[in-house]
Amino acid sequence: MEIKLREWKFTDAQELARLANNRKIWDNVRDQFPHPYTVHNADEWIAAVLGKKPMRNYAITLDGKLAGSIGIVIQDDVGRCSAELGYWIGESFWNQGVATLAICQFIPLVWKNNPMLTRIFASVFDYNKASMRTLEKNGFYLESIRRKSVIKNGQVGDDHLWVLLRNG
Repeated sequence: MEIKLREWKFTDAQELARLANNRKIWDNVRDQFPHPYTVHNADEWIAAVLGKKPMRNYAITLDGKLAGSIGIVIQDDVGRCSAELGYWIGESFWNQGVATLAICQFIPLVWKNNPMLTRIFASVFDYNKASMRTLEKNGFYLESIRRKSVIKNGQVGDDHLWVLLRNG
């Protein structure tokens, strides 16, 4: 099994739309992630991230096949030393360690390409235990549980904040 991170390409649009157009994925990401997810959405995403330097969003591949996406959003103003990590894996690639290995490859790139960062965090819905385990395997720790702080599918829930600090 070979996991690689690479730059997005416009030729990824069809497969990106096929993988991302999945309610199970949408249930675990922010509402701004389109659902249904169309080729037009994929083209817009690729255009938005392509060619940015330093790269902050990568395609995840497994044995050369598009498997998902990983990236960061650098916070602004006084929070500019922090970045939020986001990722998703296509359902056909679940339970194969793809996310764990992708994060393992991604974190060193984040630190190298963003020397001002001191903290990477990820917000996880309380029901997404698999994502929590994946973060923990990569050295993230549970910093807090923000009670009743998020709403998804009309349900108010808890948000688990997982954190990785640059030097421990």
